[in-house]
Amino acid sequence: MKLQILPARQGAQWVKLGIQTFFRQPLALSGLFFLFMAVMSVLNIVPVLGSALALALLPSATLGLMAATKEVGKGKFPMPAVLASAFRAGRQQMRAMLVLGALYAAGFLLVLGLSALIDGGKFAKLYLVGGVMTPELLQEGDFQLAMLVAMALYMPLSLLFWHAPALVFWHGISPVKSLFFSLVACLRNFWAFTVYGLVWMGAFLFMGMVVTSIAALLGSTGLVTATLFPAAMLMAAMFFTSIYFTFRDSFEAPSGENP
Repeated sequence: MKLQILPARQGAQWVKLGIQTFFRQPLALSGLFFLFMAVMSVLNIVPVLGSALALALLPSATLGLMAATKEVGKGKFPMPAVLASAFRAGRQQMRAMLVLGALYAAGFLLVLGLSALIDGGKFAKLYLVGGVMTPELLQEGDFQLAMLVAMALYMPLSLLFWHAPALVFWHGISPVKSLFFSLVACLRNFWAFTVYGLVWMGAFLFMGMVVTSIAALLGSTGLVTATLFPAAMLMAAMFFTSIYFTFRDSFEAPSGENP
């Protein structure tokens, strides 16, 4: 395995590949994404324990969506079982993915714990237990600061785990080493990932503007509510489809392998 240093324009190419691949099998990939979201939502119904379990399963579920993208790239139709790829490749890899999931859950809970030092746990409680994010709560200074601190701390956590599931699954790297290699790969390709993030932000904003503009022309505010969420979910499915290409291009596979 060798790290590839990529130009900034590769970030836009990842977005393009994600969208193109999605439309090769839109029903299958959107269906898998909605199934992924449904499982996470059901787990999050159970306060604290369910949320922690959802966090622990997130790296494996993300790997499943990457595996589905790989299947589409080969011209195959991804079946629902592909979401469980992490648990079907042997006991050793399954154990490694479970360790990785536990590390991710611990890291995310640590971020929430640090945010709780600022607002007394209001932001963390909202995520772990549930509740309503009222306008009054959003206007509280300590809640706003806790939310900003959590977002700032989550960024390095996301870089640690961005490539980690794929490195563990496709390259057989240990969970701890995969975190190091993931972070290094993201930092060495900083500009490519910056362009990648900016293009996706622009795509989501453009989608929102299109929906609201059509609703304004038709004079229907209800149309925004009815279409904005499904449209955002489809865009999110395309985003998750593109993640596979960020991994594929960041690492040179050993001779004879095709991750």
